[in-house]
Amino acid sequence: MFSRAEWMVAGRYMRARRQEGFISVIAAFSLLGIALGVATLIIVLSVMNGFRTELLGRILGLNGHFAVMAVQGPALTNYEDLLAELRQLDDVVSVTPLVQGQVLASSDSGAAGVMVRGVRPEDLKARTIVAEGTSQGALEAFTGDNAVILGGALARQLAIVPGDEVTLISPRGTVTAFGTVPRVRAYRVVGTFQVGMFEYDSTFVFMPMEAAQTYFQLPQSVSQLEVMIDHADRVGAVRPVLDRALGTRARVFDWQQANSSFFNALQVERNVMFLILTLIIVVAAFNIISSLIMLVKDKGGDIAILRTMGASRGMVMRIFFIAGASIGVIGTLAGTVLGLVFAANIDAIKGFLEGLTGTELFSAEIYFLSQLPAEVDPSEVVSVILMALVLSLLATLYPSWRAARLDPVEALRYE
Repeated sequence: MFSRAEWMVAGRYMRARRQEGFISVIAAFSLLGIALGVATLIIVLSVMNGFRTELLGRILGLNGHFAVMAVQGPALTNYEDLLAELRQLDDVVSVTPLVQGQVLASSDSGAAGVMVRGVRPEDLKARTIVAEGTSQGALEAFTGDNAVILGGALARQLAIVPGDEVTLISPRGTVTAFGTVPRVRAYRVVGTFQVGMFEYDSTFVFMPMEAAQTYFQLPQSVSQLEVMIDHADRVGAVRPVLDRALGTRARVFDWQQANSSFFNALQVERNVMFLILTLIIVVAAFNIISSLIMLVKDKGGDIAILRTMGASRGMVMRIFFIAGASIGVIGTLAGTVLGLVFAANIDAIKGFLEGLTGTELFSAEIYFLSQLPAEVDPSEVVSVILMALVLSLLATLYPSWRAARLDPVEALRYE
């Protein structure tokens, strides 16, 4: 499509002489702008994907895909029948009974509001994200009516280590003639867990289910049943199956309902960031236009000589198209490599910058995660590359057309 002579002339034009240095500087900044725009887009999209994947994995690692709760009141009675029926459904992987409630946890070093979750020891061991993050010996000691496992961040906040005691205070206590007396009970901390999500590590307390039933005064009852299915994205298809099986005996909530506002906000932020960062590439494309227009004006005499030597308008147009497109292609490739390398090492880079500046760039209390995640989506990378290439090639069309339309007589007259 392009002849060797066209490539040679275009390459010569891109190596500007001293008097054409300003044009070369504009072209260099255009290339740099496209490279930074492409790299930034890849990095931001990868981090946003990583956030969603990590948050979703941790949220669903501790919470089921569905929560089956009582139609009225705080507890499900006779839950064993519902448990057996739900486990028979084809799409259901597991069903876990839970007893949970909000209480105040206190120690000699402070107090904090926590969510106590009563769960059977075998069910806690089956939760991989928790089991892999517990301290040594915690799961084996998680039995009886006096054992709890605290989130690692909560244990640090209360200055508690395994073997210490933590006091749990529930506002739903015993009713007396003088009013409701809060229920207070001290429990031995048998271990801690760390799932990597600060919101859970700082607020969750696990307790054996029978002990939780006693503490929350829910004998032979549970707060809810957590249902896990084969794939989290199939909740819409499985929801009618659960509704038909349960009828009016219980109500169902899925994870999308419980976290819809959070993930919708994450998606909106991702889309806005994509639009904003795309403007970097658009500005760089305009720089290509300006540099090529200046190059065409500067090379008017050369264009006239080429035309008088027999070069067609198409050949002149292709020469300047190659010159402009090379900026976009090289910038896009450089930006892609930079973005992928940065995304693959983003946590190490973050640690280096924090050590260099002495400041915390990624606070777990704000961003919920203890590490900066990044997940590269190949389809998104291809989309960014195609968008950058299309914008770059479109930016070369007008200057190339203008060069092809240049009148050789007029150009030579003003040389």
